[in-house]
Amino acid sequence: MKLFTGKRPITGSDRFRSVRRAVAAASMAAALAVPVTASTASTASAAAPAAIPPGLSCDTGKHAIDDYTGFALCRNNGSRTQTFWVHLVCGWSPDVDGEHVTLRPGESGQSTAHCAGLGTGIGEIHVRP
Repeated sequence: MKLFTGKRPITGSDRFRSVRRAVAAASMAAALAVPVTASTASTASAAAPAAIPPGLSCDTGKHAIDDYTGFALCRNNGSRTQTFWVHLVCGWSPDVDGEHVTLRPGESGQSTAHCAGLGTGIGEIHVRP
């Protein structure tokens, strides 16, 4: 008669099972690492302005109190009239564009937009020509 000791002999299928678990864990870790990196990059880019049209110098950001409202404050340093607007990437909600602002040389202006409250807030802020 064999008594149960709480341990059983290791078989070939047990070794295969542990290899499968290790591969699954490594795959899951790799899959989870991509979205975390992507969301960190999106958050970082919200603070820094994306490709600003030539001739404009712009500051972009989120409203101090409302994380769903973004802005682009621009100055026309060029020699011709330019139009710009802010474009917000809003995560789960549809992306939105702010009002179009036309600036003559030397003028400054601001475009503002608001992401829907049901989404995840602002992911990126761009200035569009």
